[in-house]
Order: sequence, then structure tokens, then C-alpha cells
Amino acid sequence: MTRIQNADLHCHSTVSDGTLAPEALAQRASANGVELWALTDHDEIGGQHRAAAAAKAYGMRYLTGTEISVTFIGHTVHIVGLGFDANDMTLQSGLRQTRGGREERAMEMSEGLAKVGIKGAYEGALKFVGNPELISRTHFARFLVESGVCRETNEVFRKYLTEGKPGFVPHRWASLKDAVSWITGAGGMAVIAHPARYKFTPNEEFALFTEFKALGGQGVEVVTGSHTVAEYAIYADTAREFGLAASRGSDFHSPEESHTELGTLPFLPNNLTPIWEVLATRIQ
Repeated sequence: MTRIQNADLHCHSTVSDGTLAPEALAQRASANGVELWALTDHDEIGGQHRAAAAAKAYGMRYLTGTEISVTFIGHTVHIVGLGFDANDMTLQSGLRQTRGGREERAMEMSEGLAKVGIKGAYEGALKFVGNPELISRTHFARFLVESGVCRETNEVFRKYLTEGKPGFVPHRWASLKDAVSWITGAGGMAVIAHPARYKFTPNEEFALFTEFKALGGQGVEVVTGSHTVAEYAIYADTAREFGLAASRGSDFHSPEESHTELGTLPFLPNNLTPIWEVLATRIQ
């Protein structure tokens, strides 16, 4: 297999909370020089066959992907799965269970926003939802921008949708053990997504990586859209310390909202094992 450098293994389509269809994402990735691509919708693999076909049509290699929401020591953590069998029934069932609480949570978020004078948020958010099972904070944020409450989605999150704000409702997701076992049971590799985002203490982060590795997790996102250059180096060291393969992904959601474009990140630092080398036999 030709040596791959420009891999983008983290992005979202209209199947979850992105604004572009899988086919449009594939076209965009290809135009930006992506050689290996994965669509990683939240708690959903319904777009995988479309994404794989589009990747082939645009001359890219493809890995199946998803991003599973996990509760770990009271925080939401995201675990990306790559290279799994998308027809695996246990994985499909687990993701269905994880999606199940989103509608009830969305209704509670709408009630919280109504108390501070923002009416009809649930109905407004639904206008932006491609998959009703996956209504999320991002869809509420888009509604609040459209209705003029805030200028941009980042402002919405700061003022209304983070812990302690009127529209924040916690949700208990899958366990770390569940997520890793679903992915590995389907023949894939589990990857800790954008670890710098969680703002854990050093002890909490050590606990996450230790438990993740013990459960069979094998990778970590080192170069990702929300990491700084300094954080690339920090998590390259973490990958070496825990013997994890390194992944790379933009976490692209939308041309209007995402600060990092598909395929435009720096390449992985040297002296790391790229995750796609470990998954070489699962690449389509």
C-alpha cells in the first residue's frame, strides 16, 4: 500500500450533526488532497455505505467510522471507532441505545431555554436535524444563531449550552467499556478523540488512558482540529507513553462553522505509529 500522509479520520455529515451529506463531504475531502478518509457521525453508522461508495468514486481509500459518546467520571468523552464491520449487530444495537435518550434530553433543553425567554427552541432545532434520533446541542445552537439570539454557534455554547447555563442538560451516555467493546467486537480500533478538550486534571487523564488501554483501546487523536501545536506534541508523547497508535482528523462539521477544513491539518509528528498502518487490512 502506498504510504499515506493526508488522512482525515474524523468528520460529521447530515446523518448526525454536520451540514453536508456524506457524498458532499467526500468531494470536499478529495478536493483538499485527502488520501484516506473516514466519516465518523455521532453514535450512528447509517451513512457508512454511502460514504464508502463516495470515497471510491473520488479516488480515496476509506475506513468505516463512528464517534461514540461516553460518560467517564462524570464527563462526556468521545471515542472514535475505525475500521469496524458496519453490519455488526452488537455495534448497531449499542449505538441505537446510546441515541435513545437524545429526544428527552432535547425537550428538557428547550424547557430550560424557554425559562430565559427563548421560546420554541425544540421545534426550531428540528429544522436543522438530518436524523431526528440525533438531535443535539449543535442543532439548538444553529437555531439560536438563525433567530438572532447569538452571532455564532460558539457564542451560543458559551452563554446557553454548557454546564451551569440555561439550556444545559447532562446525559448519561455509554460506558467506556461498552464503547470499546462494541468497536473491537466488530473488528475495529477504538481511539480517544481530541483528548485536550476534556480539561481533565493530570490524574483524571491518566485514569482515562489507563482504563482505555486496559479495555483494549489502541489509539488516540494526536493531530485534530481543536488541538494547538503544543497539544500535538503533548499527545504525541502520550501516545508513546501508553503504546497507542496516532490518529489525525479535522472534526469537520460545516463550511460555515468549522475552523479546520477537511484535509488541511499538519501531518502526524515523527516516531509515531499511524493508526492506518495498524488498520491496513481494514482499509477499503
